[in-house]
Amino acid sequence: MRQPTELEIFSAQPVASADELAGTFVLQPHEALKSDEEHDRVFSHLGFGTDFSDYMAHATWTAAEGWHAKVVEPYGPLSLDPAGSVLHYGQEVFEGMKAYRHVDGSIWTFRPTYNAARINMSCRRLAIPEIPVEDFMGSIVDLVRADARWVPSAPGSSLYLRPFVFASESFLGVRAASRYEYLVIASPSGAYFPNGLKPINVWVDRDYHRAGPGGMGDVKTGGNYAASLLPKVQAHDAGYDEVLFLDAATNTNIDELGGMNVFIVMADGSVKTPKLTGNILPGGTRSSILQFLESEGTPVSEETISLQSVVDGLASGEISEMFACGTAAVVTPIGRLASADFDVAVPVGEKTSAIYEELTAIQLGHREDRFGWLYKIADA
Repeated sequence: MRQPTELEIFSAQPVASADELAGTFVLQPHEALKSDEEHDRVFSHLGFGTDFSDYMAHATWTAAEGWHAKVVEPYGPLSLDPAGSVLHYGQEVFEGMKAYRHVDGSIWTFRPTYNAARINMSCRRLAIPEIPVEDFMGSIVDLVRADARWVPSAPGSSLYLRPFVFASESFLGVRAASRYEYLVIASPSGAYFPNGLKPINVWVDRDYHRAGPGGMGDVKTGGNYAASLLPKVQAHDAGYDEVLFLDAATNTNIDELGGMNVFIVMADGSVKTPKLTGNILPGGTRSSILQFLESEGTPVSEETISLQSVVDGLASGEISEMFACGTAAVVTPIGRLASADFDVAVPVGEKTSAIYEELTAIQLGHREDRFGWLYKIADA
């Protein structure tokens, strides 16, 4: 039996209800709400991360006052001094989560305490003050309630939420800042991959790594994603959708994609995923998949997986499917895996689609939430 991680243990702890937390971030007046016509335009062509709601949550941290000035205010540009620390030394962390509208019109989110625990894990690694769980949850509740009209109901849609923290003190010097901003912005979104569960082509990069031992690979900070962009651009230019990175220590074992964890389905029905080494992000979707598979009796393992064993397993038929997962994409099948010395097709089977259907059905309230993952934000 797999032992739960620290994040999983924390995320299972009780948390106050949305009604109890409502008002943690005080709603400010908004004199220029987007028109009904603009709302309808956005909803008629739901993309991902390109259109934003009316409001944003905002709080500030200083050594003297801690986290304070907690408000939900009109969405708009921020004022930042050119010497703002984040621009020079990269003290920044973020999360990704979604709000879903159920059939009865109520609004829910999925495992928000996991995001609360992980953003604080990221904060600790980057020497950023942690955010009280009640404040994190309150910011989500108050923003989504203020922006309720921006939570879509179309199949596969959601209100994507992006909590983030950055150093805002103005200075030049290599040290932790003494002022930080916490914000949550929201974007009504359709499917991350507009073609649904269409298999993606993945390039295995042997020249670049997104993180190394002792680095920041297991936290959500912009630097990890910046490190993945050049190889992703190169792969895209060559006709690939995503990049699979190898471990920096040996350059032989698979880690994760630029923004998603990876799973392997074996021909005997068992499922494998790379173990958390400190280089791999402990994804909430990854965690949910592992718990779901175990609950249904599927043998699952977290282990060191060499690239060569994957190539050999695909050639022999020992591996029957591969898929990637993350908050934005949920689950997407891998249909092709290639590098400089191999190019192999990956079968697309039923396990990937079954996992996708199970997770999205729970998120949307179509199936029983037997794991207690859903958190109700607002009634209809």
